[in-house]
Amino acid sequence: MERPQDYVEESRIGFWFLGTFTWKRHVVERALKDLARLLPDPDARFDTVLDAGCGQGRALQPLHERFKPKRLIGTDVDSHGLALARAEVARYGITPELMEADCAAIPLPDASVDLIFCHQTLHHLMRQEETLREFRRLLKPGGLLLIAESTKAYIHSWVIRLFFRHPMHMQHTAEEYLEMVRRAGFQFGEANVSYPYLWWSRAADFGLLETLHIKAPPPRGQREETLVNLVARKPG
Repeated sequence: MERPQDYVEESRIGFWFLGTFTWKRHVVERALKDLARLLPDPDARFDTVLDAGCGQGRALQPLHERFKPKRLIGTDVDSHGLALARAEVARYGITPELMEADCAAIPLPDASVDLIFCHQTLHHLMRQEETLREFRRLLKPGGLLLIAESTKAYIHSWVIRLFFRHPMHMQHTAEEYLEMVRRAGFQFGEANVSYPYLWWSRAADFGLLETLHIKAPPPRGQREETLVNLVARKPG
């Protein structure tokens, strides 16, 4: 498919990093573990799981292992990333459906998905509101949307500006992302939200001062959040 005109292509070093074991272990799997903790039913299984913006497929095997879906789907607008995703899943002997698609226009029927995993995807998109409405269309009543996002504070940091590429004017705070999800018609409570303050998301010192026991991390409410994880439910 032809990429959207407003598509922001990732840098070479950024594309490389998103395919590394470090990305999978310390970003993808850590986010999935935290999101699983926020689920209304931690032992729930989901027949159809969609990884929206699956990139190079590094989340597909962890999603398969965690939820054991009957149908696992990955979508992404980047054909090169999808080619690498196919090689990735082949290593684990799993056979998800991979399709090239814009997150705001995914060629699946209404109410056909039980769970959508949206990991570090929204901040890459220009049509964020449309994408969330598309997720609501795809989910069955009662279906779950799992979001893990980096906030404006992190994406605007020097290290991310140096090595990665994003639509910088489309970045949001944690609260702005939560409000966007509410406006799209999803429901969630405080128990379904977390604000990880991981060392790699703090570009000022990468948590070095805490490691050296020079100072403690600022508590919630006294810091600008760098990450937000959310489990939201489609009513019904």
